[in-house]
Amino acid sequence: MPLRRGEVRGFNFDRMVVEFTMLNQDKVIQCAISTAAMDDLEGKRGVKPDQRVDQFMRLREVIEEQASRKFFEEQVRVDRPVVLRSNDFSIVASLRPPRRS
Repeated sequence: MPLRRGEVRGFNFDRMVVEFTMLNQDKVIQCAISTAAMDDLEGKRGVKPDQRVDQFMRLREVIEEQASRKFFEEQVRVDRPVVLRSNDFSIVASLRPPRRS
């Protein structure tokens, strides 16, 4: 059974990640995605810090699906956060059409 949607905690400027939670039955799993990973997923650069949560919301479905997959594939411990980076989405990014110059 995949992880269920939790809450969006917000953008952490010091770590350059958007923090969010997922639920594994009744346990809260802390998660984060790097801004670089979101930029790669969306094919954008130059997203301002105050736009990061909006960016997360646009990409939320694919981000949460990958967080769930990573949690179960890597058997992440409940007391450790699931941190998503660009390499966690390499297959997804390769399916995106190339950007035009």
